[in-house]
Amino acid sequence: MTKKPASGRSRTNDPAGVRKRILDATADAFQKRGYHSTSTHDIVRAAGVTAGALHHHFPTKKVLALNVIQERVAQAVDKHWLEPVRSARGAEEGIRTAFEQIASALDRSRAILGCPLNNLALELCAADSEFREAIESIYDNWRKVIADKLRADFAGAFDAEALATFVIASYSGAIAQAKAKQSTTPLRTCATQLAFHFRSRQMPKTKAARASRP
Repeated sequence: MTKKPASGRSRTNDPAGVRKRILDATADAFQKRGYHSTSTHDIVRAAGVTAGALHHHFPTKKVLALNVIQERVAQAVDKHWLEPVRSARGAEEGIRTAFEQIASALDRSRAILGCPLNNLALELCAADSEFREAIESIYDNWRKVIADKLRADFAGAFDAEALATFVIASYSGAIAQAKAKQSTTPLRTCATQLAFHFRSRQMPKTKAARASRP
């Protein structure tokens, strides 16, 4: 049975729900204003929790930010990039799908706020090794998923790790330009250029196998 304090406000015991609200509110605030411009007071107000509840789950702002990176930012990269690549028939299709889905979602939004991982990398990595390691681990996994898909599709016609790095760098630059321009044009342009690159530089596994026959 829910107990009511003297103020008449209902109080529920839902630590998992409180933690989720804090992480969601913080991720949203970091995306809109950045880490340094977001105060713990902003987070308490946006999450609808007490300062005590915030500090119970996350003793410091840095601890909170690390959890946002590891849970919310990594989750966003997985949803918008890793899953499209993993589920596609081939790497090129997965990369094209990721670009198109992100661009289409941004076309429907009111504002382009950029890539949450890229935003935090630019703001935090140079000054703090723990932030840098947490962010780099997401980039490492992102690069690995693309490289693994490329290796499965093609027979040593290129350096899969290098091309995966190029794809991520292309997206990161395109989304930064999209944020500055408040238009998805840079994303769509970049996706088109990457498609040209695939068609002109890569040799399908079946062709490579035929070429290697005596």
